[in-house]
Amino acid sequence: MTDTTPALSIQLYSVRTELGDRRADTLRRLAGLGYAHVEPYDILTDPERLAAELADAGLTAPTAHVKLLDVPLEDAIAAARTVGVRTLLVPWADPALFADRDGVESLARTINEAAEVAAAHDLRVGYHNHDFEFSTLIDGRAAWELLVELLDERVVLEVDTYWASVGGADVFELLPRLADRISAVHVNDEEPEPDDPPALGVPVVGRMREVVALAARSCELVVVEIVVDGDPLPAVERNTRFFAAALS
Repeated sequence: MTDTTPALSIQLYSVRTELGDRRADTLRRLAGLGYAHVEPYDILTDPERLAAELADAGLTAPTAHVKLLDVPLEDAIAAARTVGVRTLLVPWADPALFADRDGVESLARTINEAAEVAAAHDLRVGYHNHDFEFSTLIDGRAAWELLVELLDERVVLEVDTYWASVGGADVFELLPRLADRISAVHVNDEEPEPDDPPALGVPVVGRMREVVALAARSCELVVVEIVVDGDPLPAVERNTRFFAAALS
């Protein structure tokens, strides 16, 4: 999708404990780490304030996770235009929708309809996976593959590489095969916690440089997302250094 090196971004859920009243300071701290972009997970609560804080920190939010299946589309579009978001990403869908073809077809129709409306406002819609889209099989194939086939080509994909591998995917095969559909990848270089689920597919842990090298051929964004107990900032700083170096 791009002939240039993808930009580094960070999903703000990674620093969710540092937001709230500290959001403006946290955004400035992320900018100080070298980020130019972030990926919010809530642009609807107070889009004007978020836009002002991003601008003050010198950051942009080209993508955002927005629950388009649950909120009025016109509200999401208005918030995106205020914040400067260009791509609205569906962050999660009910796993029950992936139980059979009818459910996946229904989900695809809803996303395609949202993409058509968004396109009239010069915005894109995309889908972000977890593990269940890959672990659930329909006619012997991952339900995610069926969803991708049914989605309008205007709908982009944000591949969470860790959860895809947990669900059963071979990310190293998937990224080049769907390069023209994937606009962003979620990554982290953390060791799994003892209670994390095992990978049903090809593990990506310890192979993030390979993942980034594949993503760099076509993706627009490499998005850091980490979930750790306690203070997230040391892990954020560690991952930022790692992925900045991997992209250089």
